[in-house]
Amino acid sequence: ACCVVILLLCSEACCVVILLACLCSDSPGLLCSDSPGLLCSDSPGLGIWSSPRRLASAVETTQPIPLPSQARVVICGGGIVGTSVAYHLAKLGWTEIVLLEQGRLGAGTTRLCAGIVSVAKPISIECKMADYSNSLYEHLEEETGVKTGYVKTGSLCLAQNQDRFLSLKRLASRLNVMGIPCNVIKPKEVSKLHPLVNIHDLVGALHLPGDAVVSPPDVNHALATAAARHGVQIHERTTVNHVMMEKGHVTAVETDRGAIECEYFVNCAGQVTLYPLRVCTKVSVPLHGCEHFYLLSKPLPEPLQPSTPVVMDMDGRIYVRAWQGGVLSGGFEKNPKPIFTEGRNQLEIQTMQEDWDHFEPMLSALLRRMPELEVCEIQQLVNCPESFTPDMRCLMGETPGVHGYFVLAGMNASGLAFAGGAGKYLAEWMTYGYPTANVWPLDIKRFGNLQSSRTFLRHRVMEVMPLLYNLKVPRWDFQTGRQWMEKHGFERAKYFIPAGKDLLSLDASKTFYKPDWFDIVGAEVKCCKEAVCVIDMSSFTKFELTSTDDQALALLQHLCANDLDVPVGHIVHTGMLNERGGYENDCSVVRVKKNSFFIISPTDQQVHCWSWLKKHMPDDPQLHLEDVSWKYTALNLIGPRAMDVLGELSYVSMTPEHFPSLFCKEMSVGYANGIRVMSMTHTGEPGFMLYIPIEYALHVYNEVMSVGQKYGIRNAGYYALRSLRIEKFFAFWGQDLDPFTTPLECGREFRVKFDTDIDFLGRASLLHQRQEGVSRRFIMLVLEDHDTELDLWPWWGEPIYRNGELCGTTTSSAYSYTLERHVCLDFINRGDYEVDIAGQRYPAKAKLYPFSSLFAQQRRLKDEMELSNFQGK
Repeated sequence: ACCVVILLLCSEACCVVILLACLCSDSPGLLCSDSPGLLCSDSPGLGIWSSPRRLASAVETTQPIPLPSQARVVICGGGIVGTSVAYHLAKLGWTEIVLLEQGRLGAGTTRLCAGIVSVAKPISIECKMADYSNSLYEHLEEETGVKTGYVKTGSLCLAQNQDRFLSLKRLASRLNVMGIPCNVIKPKEVSKLHPLVNIHDLVGALHLPGDAVVSPPDVNHALATAAARHGVQIHERTTVNHVMMEKGHVTAVETDRGAIECEYFVNCAGQVTLYPLRVCTKVSVPLHGCEHFYLLSKPLPEPLQPSTPVVMDMDGRIYVRAWQGGVLSGGFEKNPKPIFTEGRNQLEIQTMQEDWDHFEPMLSALLRRMPELEVCEIQQLVNCPESFTPDMRCLMGETPGVHGYFVLAGMNASGLAFAGGAGKYLAEWMTYGYPTANVWPLDIKRFGNLQSSRTFLRHRVMEVMPLLYNLKVPRWDFQTGRQWMEKHGFERAKYFIPAGKDLLSLDASKTFYKPDWFDIVGAEVKCCKEAVCVIDMSSFTKFELTSTDDQALALLQHLCANDLDVPVGHIVHTGMLNERGGYENDCSVVRVKKNSFFIISPTDQQVHCWSWLKKHMPDDPQLHLEDVSWKYTALNLIGPRAMDVLGELSYVSMTPEHFPSLFCKEMSVGYANGIRVMSMTHTGEPGFMLYIPIEYALHVYNEVMSVGQKYGIRNAGYYALRSLRIEKFFAFWGQDLDPFTTPLECGREFRVKFDTDIDFLGRASLLHQRQEGVSRRFIMLVLEDHDTELDLWPWWGEPIYRNGELCGTTTSSAYSYTLERHVCLDFINRGDYEVDIAGQRYPAKAKLYPFSSLFAQQRRLKDEMELSNFQGK
């Protein structure tokens, strides 16, 4: 009874949870401002969250609050991710929002989160999300009156070796671009900021003064309170059983307490995301759980202040933060323990069994980094589940199979840091049809069914979890589920090892400087330019669009910027644009018959492009789209002798007079019929693409290699392809082009059918941009005064300065073996340029078009030098 009286006197909703926890004698801990916060394991449910007063009445009555019969959107999952989505949707003016939690609000992974909000993330979009989350959490208490335990502690990322220090310098350069404060500091400065850190083996550190710690359950509570005040209905102890759909659209959600009709469903179920996904058979999500350990200590003899910086010793695989006068320390071990492979549904995640033997390496690393902790008494070793994805990036966006079904999950142990920003971007996506930032690296459509295998996921997350703290130098590759480099489930060769070279040593010798494969790739590039090479490009996405009449042409004319009404056999390079004029896809389209088109897109566009096409296809049984990626092997024959090789194999003249550029013929190659031969190479070099029915692939490859011997043929990999395409100024979707980049900004206005009256998607935006003028242009930068042998290499993402002012970042980079210099691609304006590589700036020459004149000049200089040397002899 005393609990009810106190509740009636309290004006804050947070009092409800705290007082209920106090009444439970076996609670492992209370919510407090600087702890991760362990909720009472058996406290009673509150039913529905709508306002502080409603919360009190919900406790007084045992009658469950009825579910509404309909809503605009139903959100599944009451952790910090789900409440963030609800909060941001409500802020954007959405009404009729219902959030369902099968247990209690925040009783899953959120209650066991370590509470660290850091912007030290691998890619820029993740840094942006974490930075927004930090700002949001800082002001939540002021907005809601709910204490969140927010303390701006700052953080220290330590480096035990020069490679780690270089990676931190590169991160600092990237954060500076986004205006996020950070400082590269010396070991002595680390001691001044943190009294316990042993600096004897450090070479430096990165200080992020804006990083913070919070109490995750309290932040979750504050978001829920704010959402409820904006009209969001939050129901606890309500399980989603089935997501119903009709004609590919979400129509309702069936729960254990009845059905709710809705237009949108958002799956934020975290660890149990698989369960609501599995009940909708057209949706799959590639994530898997692993055990995650951290320890809590009792207060130190000299209690650690709450404002003490967080320490991330990634070489030691640990993180440490202040916690109630002591420390909280966890990490990402080399031998993680995957769980829930069978995908079982847990009502609420309880603290799992301690495993001190497993945690021992991280405990040893902690004591090496902070020896004074040896006298500290340990209070508890927490074992909690975390979900991981195949590429260490979260899953966000609308699923490709069901319209109105959105997912936000797979946070890779960064759910707290990402939740605010990710919730904002997803809410924008649902409201406007797109988020205000390029979130393609996180889009759930970057994965296909291959990555949803439970066995694959179990093996992959055992590699992913250690990689969170591993040193990742440029061009590193996953090792599980593959033998070569992998893209969207396809294996692709990077380069081919000559006889006498050691593959393992080459693969292990990864660096920020000149790589050991430099000369190997250089020889492949030379062969592409002087003889002929074969590159397997079977991973490219391939669709066939057919119709009985002109429906296929009409659809492509609406979706594509370039004119597709061309004669049969012609190839058209075109973008598929959104309403803003930005690239949703960059592809090559072949008109193989009057009403049949062959569409070739980048590898990771398989699901995204399919979804984009299906989204805009009319419901017409005479119009048919088929994914034929698996039906064709694609071989790229690059080089001036490619026409000789194919001429011998087909007994057909392959010269430009008989086989013009951007043309496709179906012909015989060797004994195989029906080979689609196209006069293009995706690099700007002469040659052909061969699309071979998969049953003939080995035969055609063997014939090509056999006949090509007399012409100096050899295999080549994607590193050579990258060098060739960048020096010829070929932009690639997903790296240089994205949904916010228009054809006018990247010099592709000639691929837009402005001279027709066809109202293609994005036309109005492009016309407006053409009238107003572009504010940025895609250009090529060639580094000057850069020593390839001794200086750090640019890889991508390096800041660019114009006239001393920061103006952008590189989108792609490669060494040009023709120019014998590094080439970077980026979006900037006129001026004097410098490229920042880990804090050191190099002057760069800018150009809007390929350096064709420089190529010719370089060749003339070489010829003159060789002639001079010959005459001297």
